Amino acid sequence: MDNGPKNWNEPGTQQDPNARLLRANIRYVKQTFGDAISPRVVGQLKSLTKNFSFSISAGELQILNGSWYATHSGLLALARRKRCRGIHVEAVESLCDSSSGRYVLKATVYPSKNSSGFVGYGDADPTNVSALVRGAEMRIAETRAVNRALRKAYGIGICSVEEIGAYSAAVSSPAEPSKASTQNRNNGNGNGSGHEVRDRLCQIIRHHKLDAEQVKAYAVDYCGTEKLKDASREQVEKFVQHLADSAQKDRSALVCHLNSYARPQQEVVV
Repeated sequence: MDNGPKNWNEPGTQQDPNARLLRANIRYVKQTFGDAISPRVVGQLKSLTKNFSFSISAGELQILNGSWYATHSGLLALARRKRCRGIHVEAVESLCDSSSGRYVLKATVYPSKNSSGFVGYGDADPTNVSALVRGAEMRIAETRAVNRALRKAYGIGICSVEEIGAYSAAVSSPAEPSKASTQNRNNGNGNGSGHEVRDRLCQIIRHHKLDAEQVKAYAVDYCGTEKLKDASREQVEKFVQHLADSAQKDRSALVCHLNSYARPQQEVVV
């Protein structure tokens, strides 16, 4: 029995409908990571491509800390390919508290006409979303609920990137920058909010367990702008590289410096 390709240079056969997509996915991985990628990650990519037709270039997969994650856009694309009959979303009112920004939503996916539905729940509040998306907790909860229901409906064993706590700022970010963001970067007019830069910043914050609010305040100070959105892409990229180097060299010193940006606690007047 043929167990499939034995190495990177044999991504499929003519009988494999996903052979071309697999070649494109592997080409992307080789160009991006070279020999640093492990055989386990490559093997998982082959399985995800064969079983679900996920495309890296379309932003349907992301790799974080050596593991693959599906994206919201990838799961929706899969639902379209599978001719999903419908998705119903509703709030779990007993668990929601709009005053504190906490929301719990329930999603039900109907993959076929006669299906009783696959249920998934998603929750979001200021403690488990990035500071970059504060105020959008209800939408984040909806995305997480839909993602979980879709993963259950189609038997997807990997988690989705939007379900990862504070990393949820990087919602459905593509593997490569769009033409518009590339043009802005070339013209020096980028606003620093590009997916690639934001993704890397979130990774650094998560990996080194930094305070997102303090990092944001530090970024504003470092870039010398009134608001972070006013900084150019080059300024933000430079800051992200500086933050990564500082965290790698001496995390304790970096945390000490970040603490200087902590908001002072308000005194309680008796």
